[in-house]
Amino acid sequence: MSGKIAVVTDSNSGITQAAAKELGIFVVPMPFVVNKETYYEDISLTQEQFYEKLQGEADISTSQPTVGNVLDLWDSILQDYDELVHIPMSSGLSGSCATALALSADYDGRVAVVNNQRISVTQRQSVMDALALAKAGKSAEEIRDILEQVKFESSIYIMLDTLKYLKKGGRVTPAAAAVATVLRIKPVLQIQGEKLDAFAKARSERIGRDIMINAMRKDINERFGGNEQVQVFVAHTNNEEAARAFARTVEQELGIAVTYCDPLSLSVSCHIGPGALAIACSRKIDRFL
Repeated sequence: MSGKIAVVTDSNSGITQAAAKELGIFVVPMPFVVNKETYYEDISLTQEQFYEKLQGEADISTSQPTVGNVLDLWDSILQDYDELVHIPMSSGLSGSCATALALSADYDGRVAVVNNQRISVTQRQSVMDALALAKAGKSAEEIRDILEQVKFESSIYIMLDTLKYLKKGGRVTPAAAAVATVLRIKPVLQIQGEKLDAFAKARSERIGRDIMINAMRKDINERFGGNEQVQVFVAHTNNEEAARAFARTVEQELGIAVTYCDPLSLSVSCHIGPGALAIACSRKIDRFL
């Protein structure tokens, strides 16, 4: 039987500070530099304020939590807990995972850092899985090993409303962005572990939604063993009404209840802008419980 285990993640999981208190977990707020001033997600920067600044052409960049903030949090947690499991955002999207891994070396095995290559709603599900595993009596090390073993058993598809922000970040050329705008193309991106990649181009929002649902159906059936084996999520960037409607369509089309319908984390929103819709899934970990 393991000792008392804490679960720690960062705000890229989409878990708010208020929700963290309810769940009994800890969330490291991600820093954002807005016009050279540092703000912290859900502490000094709300979703509404973020989009206001983003659409107001503010210069916004993402940053890593400071070493001091991470160590102070770990030290305070370990006064009350025997071990902790730290679940940062995908190492393919940020250096914060590598930093946490290096810092954990000084904790004599009491800190297990999970490199499970997830972000947003799938990272959130990893947190819920970690809580279930801790409740089942797994040690921090065992929880880390299981979460890393299943890291690619998740999938995300995102339909963008605009290429403006990918262009701004240098991820697409100005010419490609201009063509997409003129043709009203809705790019569909995917996250399969490591990073954000192109998946398809849709000539309308309706076609884009169909592309995402069909891709998810294929993943569920061919990769994850069918409807009974997965949880499905819907996410959005400042597009809640459309996301709720999309969630209802997803439930009808796939025949699976949507577990969460949440905003995408601000670090993803920073690159893709407002108005995006996403569908995601992760395979259940029942076999380890």
